[in-house]
Amino acid sequence: MNRAKHNQVLKTARKLHRTTGALLFVFFFLVALSGLLLGWKKNSNGYLLAKTEKGTSTQLDAWKSLAEIEQSALQYMHKNHHKLSSEIDRMEVRTDKGIIKFTFKNHFVGLQVDGATAKVLSTEIRRADFIENLHDGSIIDRYLATNGWFKVFYTTVMGLSLLLFTITGFWLWYMPNRLKKAKRV
Repeated sequence: MNRAKHNQVLKTARKLHRTTGALLFVFFFLVALSGLLLGWKKNSNGYLLAKTEKGTSTQLDAWKSLAEIEQSALQYMHKNHHKLSSEIDRMEVRTDKGIIKFTFKNHFVGLQVDGATAKVLSTEIRRADFIENLHDGSIIDRYLATNGWFKVFYTTVMGLSLLLFTITGFWLWYMPNRLKKAKRV
């Protein structure tokens, strides 16, 4: 490849790199910041990820039925958070801790319920879930009810852009070094 062609490739790589960076700056910033926070969530002293409580028994045969535990959680939500939806997204059974964690579909309040007594041990703001939704773009799906298409679009654009940044960044570093070496020879 001659020098003129090298320069044209460099010019194109610079333009792609600069334009993509300018267009997606805010999104790259959000992905980087949220990724950093997600990496630290277990070391945030309970701020990003609430401490998991311990129930009274880890023996499943000593537990109340799932229906009773669910009913207890729903009653608690109606009594203490009546303005929030009580539509359950998932119930995470933590037998090693003797609890069930409840997450809800339309907000980030969660409950930890003792499996043996069905008493609510803690209410938590699930900040890590919010940050994860921000990180992967599903926050838009959550609030605009786009059935997941925005998350797919967002992760595709961000993934391809990062790939483009990696390739053009490498090319912008590699080509000048290659030209300098060729000049010396």
